[in-house]
Amino acid sequence: MSEKMNTTDDNDKKFVERKRILFLGLPWTFTKYIINEEFLTVDTGLFRTTEEDCYMYRIQDVKQTTTLMERIVGVSTLTCYTGDVTTPEIVLKHIRHGKDIKTFILHASEASRIKRRTLSTIDIGAHGMDDVDDIM
Repeated sequence: MSEKMNTTDDNDKKFVERKRILFLGLPWTFTKYIINEEFLTVDTGLFRTTEEDCYMYRIQDVKQTTTLMERIVGVSTLTCYTGDVTTPEIVLKHIRHGKDIKTFILHASEASRIKRRTLSTIDIGAHGMDDVDDIM
């Protein structure tokens, strides 16, 4: 149930993916990952739900791992290493289109750091810059 949504608003969803079980790769869990250019959101639970957000500029690195069983089913696991105090690692387990999502997260996090003028979540003092688009 991964769907890439093409929209014009910055906060609209880019990827919506569900955690899957390894048996045939079916999305029978209650964990949903929502990824856009500003946030990575993890929604978990059925009776007691938890929503966990992380700003994209806080994501520092992404690792993709794929076990033999995951390869057979066509899923992978992404681990996002963040500068967030509450969640230093966000794990997106058993998702489809892992490579595309990993690439999107890396590019979106870098663009978000440039937009906020931060380097590893530290202000680099880019005062006096009129437009960030002039850099690119």
